[in-house]
Order: sequence, then C-alpha cells, then structure tokens
Amino acid sequence: MTNYSPRGSLAALPLVVLLAVVMFSVPAMAQSTAEPVPEGAPEVNPQDPYENWNRKVYSFNESVDRWALKPVAKTYRTVMPDFADRGVTNFFNNLSEIRNFINSILQLKGESAVVAAGRFTYNTVFGLGGLIDVATAFDLPERPEDFGQTLGYWGAGSGPYLMLPLLGPSSPRRLSGMGIDGFAFPSLWQEADRSYRYAGRALQVVDKRADLIPAEGFVSGDTYIFVRNAFMQRREFLINDGKVTSDPFASDDDDDLMLDDF
Repeated sequence: MTNYSPRGSLAALPLVVLLAVVMFSVPAMAQSTAEPVPEGAPEVNPQDPYENWNRKVYSFNESVDRWALKPVAKTYRTVMPDFADRGVTNFFNNLSEIRNFINSILQLKGESAVVAAGRFTYNTVFGLGGLIDVATAFDLPERPEDFGQTLGYWGAGSGPYLMLPLLGPSSPRRLSGMGIDGFAFPSLWQEADRSYRYAGRALQVVDKRADLIPAEGFVSGDTYIFVRNAFMQRREFLINDGKVTSDPFASDDDDDLMLDDF
C-alpha cells in the first residue's frame, strides 16, 4: 500500500493551474484575433466553434468504442449479476463523495457538504465499504459536485464545447476542473498499490460504459449533436443545482436528455 502524499499533489498544482489558464485564454485570444468570416462561409456555432475538429475526434472515439470498449462492456453486463453490477457502481460512486464534500465546501454549500460526509460515512460503515447505497434509503441522495462546477459557481465561463480523444465531451472549464480534482485534492485512489489502481480504474470505465448501454436506445438523429446537447444540458443542470434557465443548443433539435454519466 502506498501512502497519499499531499506534497506530490500540491507539486502538480502549478501545472494544473497553468492548464486552466491556457485552456481559458486560448479561445478568447483566438476570438479576438480572428479574421472576418468570408462571405458565403458556413455559419459557426459560437458555443461549438471547433465543430469540424470535434466531429473528427468524435468519430475516432466512436471507432474505439465500437471495436474495443463496447464489446467488453456488453460482456460485462452479460456475466455480471445485477446485484454485483449495482455494487460496483455504488462502490465507485462512494469514492466520489470525498470530491463532492470538498467542492461543496468550496461552493459554500454547507448542506451539500454534510450530505456528502453523511453518505460516505453511512455507505462505508453500513453499506459494506460502499457496495450498498444505504444513504439513499436514509433520504440522503447523492449531490454530485466537481471542481468544474466550483469554477462555474464562482463565475468562470464554460468556454467552447470540446470533444476530447478517449475522454469524450468536455469544455475548458470542465477539463480544468478534472485536473484539479485528479491532482490537487485528496483521493482514496492514492491509498492503493499502482497495479490495483490501474485495475480499479479500468473496471470503473467498463462499469460506467456498461451503465450507458440502455440509454443508447434514446439516441436519435445526428448522434454528435445529440451527445453535445445531452452533455451541455447536464453540466448546466449540475452547475445551477437543477435550475436551468437557458439551453444554448435547444434550437439544434428537440431532444432533451441529460445523461447522468456525463
């Protein structure tokens, strides 16, 4: 077992902050120095100015999913009993309560912080290490919070939509938040040996992909736009604690699906 080292995480903090600065500033710089759009050129969606590139990355991700990840996820759903599959999902969700707790404090959400702490305690102690979600039965439903939401709470703009290789839908704000969550904050993942950590991460990815298979039946039309809309709606929903006031992509189509795993 390896011990968690705050020094190691803090040492990575400047790199994460630099990433955040670059990711937020580059789109603004590009916008200010952009040449006038030639007459007759296709209109560029201001929320998705890199759509041409994003679609290429999306196509790459789809190929990887179709030939590698999805077959493994389908096999996983076939061989795993429902109670075991639910237990794996609960276990990984329980680990995220530390992230929820820290970001709730950073957003000055005292009640959400208490809920996160309560959920982690109940599920760890009474739920067999998190395999059973007893906290929800105690009227303590999960309140997901991450550093991307924290940035949004304090006024940071989302930035343009980004489709990342292998990581999927994102934005500069969310990508920066993922860096902070992964490198700067304490995590129980640091308590595991490296080999177990890699195996655990792989299981988490497969489990999450398997949980999305039933939602594929809802996908219709242009799948790229559908995924983009679902991601942006879900992030807006989370950052505003369920109070969505506007949807920048509502005019693209009538689909309204906020997939929970985005």
